[in-house]
Parts: sequence; structure tokens; C-alpha cells
Amino acid sequence: MWSAGAAAGPRAVLVGLIGRGIQLSRTPFMHEVEGRAQGLSYVYRLLDIDRMGTTPPALGDILRFAEHFGFSGFNVTFPFKQEILPLLDELSPAARDLGSVNTVILKDGRRRGHNTDMWGFRESFRRGMAGAKIDTVLLLGAGGAGVAVAHALLDLGAGCVVVHDVEAARGEALAARLAARFGAGRAEAGRDLADAVQDADGIVNATPVGMAKLPGTPLPTRLLKSAQWVADIVYFPLETELLRQARQLGCRTLSGEGMAVWQAVRAFEHFTGLVPDVDRMKAAFAAFDGVPAQAGTMPAAKAAGSAGF
Repeated sequence: MWSAGAAAGPRAVLVGLIGRGIQLSRTPFMHEVEGRAQGLSYVYRLLDIDRMGTTPPALGDILRFAEHFGFSGFNVTFPFKQEILPLLDELSPAARDLGSVNTVILKDGRRRGHNTDMWGFRESFRRGMAGAKIDTVLLLGAGGAGVAVAHALLDLGAGCVVVHDVEAARGEALAARLAARFGAGRAEAGRDLADAVQDADGIVNATPVGMAKLPGTPLPTRLLKSAQWVADIVYFPLETELLRQARQLGCRTLSGEGMAVWQAVRAFEHFTGLVPDVDRMKAAFAAFDGVPAQAGTMPAAKAAGSAGF
């Protein structure tokens, strides 16, 4: 079992990422590079449900595995950011407000959930889309990431966020929660996608469509106009089909790189209690070679076998 480490050696930190189809994630490399630079024995494992056999373990079993083997915590990505909520002992104010968790700290036998996605997207947008018109923004996706993006946009001063989700009821529920918190007229559910695109100053894709394992675009790109801006939270691949086509049309674009880096910066702080070097983490993100079997990836069979799954 991993522990805090002996006095003679560097402090050991074992963390991970729970999700599906995450073999191309740059997060482990960013964290491990920064951890080593901070003098830590820092290991970041991928706990990819898609690599755990035809009958993967339940999410609760994976959490127990992480606790048993001394994990300090873990990040959570699609599709577990909301599913994990009832498995936690406590939530940070941000995680409670958003109803979504992407970072879990395991300490003193308790599981505390945090959300660094909202801050990550806000910092990325503030830096990468400075001056962009945000009177009306179309948000695609009302899942865990979409919730964080919506709050960030409204916090940045968006006039109205129009939420569109393939599950209409989920989009309507998020729009209602946003309107209740930020005020009437600040959020609404999109009924017709084409009309919503037509009326938007900009569009944010907060769905997994465009990921390496889910190629394609979340909307017909023929609907886009060159005066619009388009942001995508997907970062593997960094150049999604949506962004590629939007750029060809002349749209201003924002990739998922910034959100990925900034949420990782805050997560690193939660995991270690140390302040990371943002520029160093950005450089690590850019330097990642994209090889799925990078150091720090736990083979599925080993992960399952170790926990007795």
C-alpha cells in the first residue's frame, strides 16, 4: 500500500482518473511531470472502465479499490461526474452547487468531492476568448461538464445560456436550475437546434461527441456562421471535427486545452496541498506524445485483479 513515504525519501502521492475511453488523456502526464518537479514521488493511474473487461466493476467497487491501495484521490470524467455523488461523504460548496464532481480526495476514511471544471473553463475562456460576445450562448450538453460550463459562462456575464441536450428533460432541468440561481431569462432550454444555433453569439460543445472514441460533430456544421465563436471542451483529439470545420468557416475557436490544464492545476492543489507551476503544466500538456500506454497507466487486468474484481 502507498503511504506518505519515509523521511528518507520523497513524499509519495498516488492518484488516478476514473472514466471511459480515457487512454489518450493528457492528465496523467501533466500531473506526473509537475509532481516530479515538486520533488514528489507522484504516480497517476488511469482507471479506464472500457479496459476492465466485458463486465467491468461497479463504480463503488472501484472507489473501494482506490481506498484499499492507498490512493490520495482521483479525478472523475465522463460518464461518472454525477453518478459518483451518492458514493461520497461530503461535497465542496462548488460541487454541491453544481451537482457534479471531477475531483475526489480520500482522507481519514472519508471521500470529499470537488469540482474544478467550472474554474478550469472560466479561466480558459477568460484568457482565450477575451472580448467575445456572450449575450446568447448555446450550450450543447447538460451532463456533468455542461453544468460546470453553464455556471462559468453565467459567472462571466453571459446574458442567456440556451441549453440543448439529446435528453430534452435533462436540458430543461438544468435550464430551470440555472434560471433559479442566476435569475429569470438567464437560461432556457433549446427546443429547436437550428434556431438555437442561428440566434447564438457562440456555441460550446460540452458533450463527448468529437472524442477519439466518439468521432463526429454535435451539430450540423452547415448551421454555423463565420461571425460566431465555437468552443469545445474535448481535448483528445485536440483538433476536433467541430473546431476544424468551424475554423474553416472563419469562426473564432477555443479548444479544450485550456480547460484541461486549468482544471488540472486546481486538482493538483487539492491532491498535494502545493501550488503548481501553470506554465510547466501547460508545457507538459503540449509535450504529451499521445501514446496510450504511457507511464502511470494501470493495465486493466492488473487493476481488476489487484482488487479482486
